[in-house]
Amino acid sequence: MKQLFKILWKLIKILAVVVGILYVVYQWNLDQKLLGWAYVQVNRIFDRKKQDIKF
Repeated sequence: MKQLFKILWKLIKILAVVVGILYVVYQWNLDQKLLGWAYVQVNRIFDRKKQDIKF
């Protein structure tokens, strides 16, 4: 029984940490900031390439 409570307590701690991290990401809007940074990096890469389309 003691072993079960030990495992359950670990699981609760892990879930609390995950929920805390997700809450911070949501509150500070970090997902949108990360995607904004990623779009800038992708545009830098593709703006350097020569176009393949010939008219």
